[in-house]
Amino acid sequence: MAHQHHVVLLAVMIIMLSAMADTDSFIFGGCSQVKFMPGSPYENTVNSLLTSLINSATFTNYNNFTIQPTPSSSSTVYGLYQCRGDLSNDRCSRCVERAVSQLGTLCLDACGGALQLDGCFVKYDNVSFLGVEDKTAVMKKCGPSIGLTSDAMTRRDEVLAYLETSDGSTYKTYRTSGSGNARGVAQCTGDLSPSECQDCLSDAIQRLKMECGASTWGDMYLAKCYARYSEGGRYSRNSNDDSNHNDDEIEKTLAILIGLIAGVALIIVFLSFLSKVCEKHKGGK
Repeated sequence: MAHQHHVVLLAVMIIMLSAMADTDSFIFGGCSQVKFMPGSPYENTVNSLLTSLINSATFTNYNNFTIQPTPSSSSTVYGLYQCRGDLSNDRCSRCVERAVSQLGTLCLDACGGALQLDGCFVKYDNVSFLGVEDKTAVMKKCGPSIGLTSDAMTRRDEVLAYLETSDGSTYKTYRTSGSGNARGVAQCTGDLSPSECQDCLSDAIQRLKMECGASTWGDMYLAKCYARYSEGGRYSRNSNDDSNHNDDEIEKTLAILIGLIAGVALIIVFLSFLSKVCEKHKGGK
């Protein structure tokens, strides 16, 4: 039965990994050229900051911290994280923890670093960047340029236009839209003002339309915001309802798999029992 136990564990791990894959996908990362000495007070300050980001992510999908100088460290360290707007606190904290772990490897001994996973963004530095708009293009990807039909192009433009629309009374840093098969998502980091966020998103969307043209999907990441679109539902999981629905589907699939594995195990035990009975019967003759 130990073998069957391993099979169940394997099935659980596969389901969990598939559920996390969308949030943990690496998008981009970068580090400052300035290094600090390992074991220095600055390293302790950075570790304290990153720990604060992870802890905060269990309660809210955005926060920023400033660690002031201490008698042993003359440098101030600034940091923030921003989770995708549709993530639960649990998924947000897992994503931030994964991003911080990858930052520790990617930006070893660097005074500053930034890393974007599909589900969250983490940045720290000893130069203040909080509340500062930054429209530097850091990553662009375009899908196959097979040429969208005129109807598909219209839907794509409608999706991007909605993402770019700003209503002061319903201002959001995280926005989703859909038209037919076209889907879109956009987000700013929470340290930007509404006007700065709007300016950043408008720039990202215009670059996306210009540089990806008639591609079936496109991603445009600027330093403080991003915009993405797809034809065919590549970003269909963009709302709490969809996220909850997916979690429910994962739980159902897991229950079915465990049920099937348990059923197979019972059949194996039953066949083994019959085999022993038959052997005893033959031995009796």
